[in-house]
Amino acid sequence: MGTSDHDFDCLVFIGRFQPPHLGHLAVINEALRHARRVIVLVGSAWQARSLRNPWRFDERQSLLRSCFDDEENDRLEIVPLLDALYNDDVWVRDVQRKVRDIAGHHHARLPRIGLIGASRGQSSYYLSLFPQWESVSVPLVDGISASQIRERLFRSPSSTEDYLSTGATHDLPPGVCEALRSFAGSDAHRQLMEEQQLLEQYRQAWANAPYPPIFVTVNAVVVQSGHVLLVRRTAAPGKGLLALPGGFINPHERLLDACLRELRERVRLKVPEPVLKGSLRGQRLFDEPHRSWRGRTLAEAFYFALRPDQQLPQLKPVKGGDHARWVPLAELEPDSLFEDHFFIIQNFLGLPADFSGI
Repeated sequence: MGTSDHDFDCLVFIGRFQPPHLGHLAVINEALRHARRVIVLVGSAWQARSLRNPWRFDERQSLLRSCFDDEENDRLEIVPLLDALYNDDVWVRDVQRKVRDIAGHHHARLPRIGLIGASRGQSSYYLSLFPQWESVSVPLVDGISASQIRERLFRSPSSTEDYLSTGATHDLPPGVCEALRSFAGSDAHRQLMEEQQLLEQYRQAWANAPYPPIFVTVNAVVVQSGHVLLVRRTAAPGKGLLALPGGFINPHERLLDACLRELRERVRLKVPEPVLKGSLRGQRLFDEPHRSWRGRTLAEAFYFALRPDQQLPQLKPVKGGDHARWVPLAELEPDSLFEDHFFIIQNFLGLPADFSGI
């Protein structure tokens, strides 16, 4: 098919590609057949490694590029896309801007743009968010599950080896298989296997529950003088990442009381409780279904805006606990924070959502 025969100037494909598999490849190949250029928007960019998002954007970009020849890669634009978990409008605007900047005008006319995706699954949801673009649906490739691929890769060293030597050829392009063999045994792979083992223990502990458990937690967003209070996690999951202070509620505890208790016990924040209560500026429930590795976990977050002062409140170290610190807001990066904690802070403080310059 010659360039002039293409139905679209641009086709847009949105996914997380964790990892890129033959189902993704089928969609992109179909897009290349019908469009002059294909824009692949890679979601969950700039997030910390986790069992749900094991590979960083640059790694996924390399994996995707390995599936295509030079001519095809010249027609592919692979662009990072930061999630906006609790604001669809911000996310949609980011997608629109990225596509506009890449597509531009074609010979002084508006480009013909389409959004392509599998006819079932998350792609169907994306297709409904952009009515200004034509929708192109591709049949879903049966039998391929990214979540099952990740489980087999991180269950154990033997599971990783068995999968990459036998089963992966049915799910993954050859270039992706080769790259994942190099990834196996790395420090990142070992840490993810440790998290997978913890997750399995967690699942077993609740295996006999009469219904899937739903957990309730609290988090504190404490801000003063351009700094936010965070803790450095000392154990998996998320070992080494920054997180908001918080934890599970006790059975006979109100949510705000649980949050204040966590600030008192976990970080020993030297601010009187009446002052904290008087500084409360907002609260919200954060309930994205995949927000936590534990399973369905709801987080009620409380936003405390302390009066500006040249001295930040003291934090007394807790023996054996996470290490608390005040972090300048300008130093916050999504890939340094645990789970969805960056997006919780972003929700209260209105931090910029565009990280295209990183």
